[in-house]
Amino acid sequence: MLRWLIVVVLALIVLNGLRPWLERIGFGRLPGDFRFRWRGREWSLPIASTVLLSFIAMGIGHLL
Repeated sequence: MLRWLIVVVLALIVLNGLRPWLERIGFGRLPGDFRFRWRGREWSLPIASTVLLSFIAMGIGHLL
């Protein structure tokens, strides 16, 4: 269980670092990705981008 928690935290750190690059190529701006401002902060819920990245990861997993 602890190993999976570490993997999830590291994946979130890596994706957060890659977020500006991913936004330049279109992730985070797909239909189904929500951005809103609440109490002076910008919040992002990239639902469609998450689903797309999951399908890509699943395809790579099946190839390997």
